[in-house]
Amino acid sequence: MYSRAVRRRLSAGGSSVGRTFKSGPNKGKTMATLENRPRTALLVVHVQNGVVGGAYERDSVVANVGTVVEKARQASVPVVWVQHSSEHLAKDSEEWQIVPELKPDGDEPRVDKTYADSFEDTTLETVLAGLGVSGLVLAGAQTDECIRSTLHGAIVRGYDATLVSDAHTTEDLTEYGAPPPAQVIAHTNLYWAYHKAPGRTAGTVETKDVDFAATP
Repeated sequence: MYSRAVRRRLSAGGSSVGRTFKSGPNKGKTMATLENRPRTALLVVHVQNGVVGGAYERDSVVANVGTVVEKARQASVPVVWVQHSSEHLAKDSEEWQIVPELKPDGDEPRVDKTYADSFEDTTLETVLAGLGVSGLVLAGAQTDECIRSTLHGAIVRGYDATLVSDAHTTEDLTEYGAPPPAQVIAHTNLYWAYHKAPGRTAGTVETKDVDFAATP
């Protein structure tokens, strides 16, 4: 439930989307509940040919994802790539591949998944534990399925989770009763900007404000 102060800010046209992000521990935020894991990682979810091919503002979102990836690399922050496979997204097919604009480095971990939550029945937790990660920055697709599920999956497992507000997207599902993609994205940014959990932090940040420089 949004507080009265939040509702007043929203009615005045303001929000917390785009606030400056500092990824190191103790940068004005509570540490995650995972002990002895001080690092932050960038999690790139589902930026695959068959997922974002017809997605809302596909090119600008992919470009923003690429910008955040480069920021992470420059700061020696781990970049973890998540790829979904299903009946309609066969592993190793062209549709399954990461989009050509993004080039995972050979030493960057890849995680295969078959459920919406990137933690569910995957190696993601093992990968993050091995890297000493307790904070996640998320970007990718689709907003209303795998992004939301992974954000909540991270929080309930003890991670801090920040969503890059202009680096995630979804397809148009209005024929099935969903809101238009722009509204799905805006609503996800709205509620994640104010999400809370004991000992963990959530929030959103714009691509231009992502700052990994303080990450150990």
